[in-house]
Amino acid sequence: MKKATAEAVKEGGSDGVLQGETPSRLIDARIGELRDWRGETLARVRSLIKQAVPDVVEEWKWRGVPVWSHGGIICTGETYKNVVKMTFAKGASLEDPSRLFNSSLEGNTRRAIDIHEGEEIDERALMALIRAAAALNMSKKPAARSSRS
Repeated sequence: MKKATAEAVKEGGSDGVLQGETPSRLIDARIGELRDWRGETLARVRSLIKQAVPDVVEEWKWRGVPVWSHGGIICTGETYKNVVKMTFAKGASLEDPSRLFNSSLEGNTRRAIDIHEGEEIDERALMALIRAAAALNMSKKPAARSSRS
């Protein structure tokens, strides 16, 4: 499966994706299946993303990775055994005055935030970073051509 956007997923995959499910429902299912701090953390991160960018698009890519987009990918929400990782697609281009980025710092494009069990999320700083990522995506969009006769 390549990706799922706001419309329903049309094909099944080896990652247990049910035919006809929307990305939002697939993310709901991922949160529900975790049943521990990772599910709670992913749900909280998702809520903050939606608060920061109300018209964000939820996607399901790469065989099971929640993705949030607005004019391009803002970030992903991956879950591992010991960490919930938010990877910002253009993180290296974002100001991070609160120093939230703590992973993937060596690259030229992406930056990530690893959230471990029991860590507090600086919600205000995270929402500012999410808004900045969305704004950066929109600033890179080509201007619409005017149609002159």
